[in-house]
Amino acid sequence: MSLLKSTSNELPTKQIDGELMRRTLRVMILARTLESKLSSLYKGGKIVGGVYLGTGQEAFSASLGCTLDQEKDIFAPLIRDQAGRTGFGEEIIDATRTYLGSAKGPMKGRDGNIHRGRPDRRMPAMISHLGAAVSLVAGMLVARRMQGKLDGVVGATCVGDGATSTGSFHEGLNMAAVEKLPLVVLVADNQFAYSTPRERQFACDSLVKRAAGYGVAGHEVDGTNLEACLATIQSAVRAAREGGGPQLVVGRLLRLCGHGEHDDGSYVPSDLKESELGSDCLEIGISQVVARGLASEEEITQWQMEAAEEVQNAVAISQKEAGPDPYQEDWQAVSERGMS
Repeated sequence: MSLLKSTSNELPTKQIDGELMRRTLRVMILARTLESKLSSLYKGGKIVGGVYLGTGQEAFSASLGCTLDQEKDIFAPLIRDQAGRTGFGEEIIDATRTYLGSAKGPMKGRDGNIHRGRPDRRMPAMISHLGAAVSLVAGMLVARRMQGKLDGVVGATCVGDGATSTGSFHEGLNMAAVEKLPLVVLVADNQFAYSTPRERQFACDSLVKRAAGYGVAGHEVDGTNLEACLATIQSAVRAAREGGGPQLVVGRLLRLCGHGEHDDGSYVPSDLKESELGSDCLEIGISQVVARGLASEEEITQWQMEAAEEVQNAVAISQKEAGPDPYQEDWQAVSERGMS
């Protein structure tokens, strides 16, 4: 019996726009290339903060980032959402400047970790307290409703399976359901909350069943399948935008790395790694794009080369830039600057 379940209300994959699929794959390639470089920099002692990779989750994350409207929607990423960030328009140099401590980065050299954001572009900084972004985005949507600016806007965030056990997740999703907010919550069910397996986190066989308890729409998808992710997430975003209330999207997949680069993930059983859940979404995405005639293998190789060059250039620039000067910096909260 397959470990993967597909949602029953996703769009037929043949209806996925070819240009969107091409763009999403390019985003996945760029995110994987960047994170591979960040891993090397961390292991070489060039990054002093934590590095948390999204390896194996790029299709799920990028599908959301590329589906949202960068001009009006809200996106609150989690630690493994480099692909979603890139799809939503974040520049690669924002990531390298933050990790390498450049004062020119979005966090002005204060973080050296994953907690960066662009609040003025409707992408709040990542919150370490798991599940908190659900409440945050729900609150941002309520604020827009009070201002008369909610029409056509979708707010989205990503969490892991572990975050669904937190009070903030419950409170945020419950409020969103009661208020019928256009909120899309992606749950990357990557089988572990750090090192705690899912059977020690919750008793239900699928997290999508929790949607019924909140009174929201639930979708479940093979998170390793790019076509399926795009179809399901597009349906969820469209439903939220058209007044269908909150949408809970659960992606079944496996984290193909440790919790962070300080963790070797040795607690993940080998049979789980060898199951369908352990499939590499990037390899699957490439094969799907080639099979549909959307790009040739030669073109994809060119994308990979261009991604490597872009990442290397961003790292080189960031490494030359100075960190913050404690005698010149006023340490005013970044979020208070340029906010509308």
